[in-house]
Amino acid sequence: MTDGLIDLVARVLARRDDARELARAAKHAAELLEDEGLEGLARCEPSAIEARLAARGFRGAKPAGTALAAAFELGRRHAIAAARAPEQLAIATDVARWASPRLVGLTHEELWVLALDGRSHLRAARCVAKGGMHGLGVQAADTIRAALRADASAFILVHNHPSGDPTPSPEDVAFTRSVFRAADAVKVPLVDHVVVAREGFACVPLPGDA
Repeated sequence: MTDGLIDLVARVLARRDDARELARAAKHAAELLEDEGLEGLARCEPSAIEARLAARGFRGAKPAGTALAAAFELGRRHAIAAARAPEQLAIATDVARWASPRLVGLTHEELWVLALDGRSHLRAARCVAKGGMHGLGVQAADTIRAALRADASAFILVHNHPSGDPTPSPEDVAFTRSVFRAADAVKVPLVDHVVVAREGFACVPLPGDA
């Protein structure tokens, strides 16, 4: 763990900008980073950071936990703003480039519908479901309604796996098949379903894929 990273976290945790307070905060920052890692710490809720600090006797654990979680959220939003949206969502790599800064750092699953125009440009992006660590409750009709309301010529599904592994689950495959059939019925095709995670991205096979 680099001293520079420890120093950055310590400056968020510290209540005062003096050597003694910064040294105390640096000790706790190093312990947090050692236990959680940067990515794990970035996914922690404020209450979880507070609990970890309080367990170690850190004075001011609650405001420090809130401040650190806010710093990570600010960084995440900057990454989203800085990520250049692809002109077209023509291949899975384009979808992953759009979705990764928005979804990979989340501790829960989210399913998004990306509505496309006739040239595969993004017409609208709609979150249609939020769930827990291991799944979410959503119906095929929810995705179709979102695509139709956006006047999509076609659409893409994208969701995240908080576990870090983008490999599609059997539930992902079954759900994709049901959406594909419903989309075919209303003549607004589902052209891809991409899963993003810390370890990369993967495509859920569509019916008819080799």
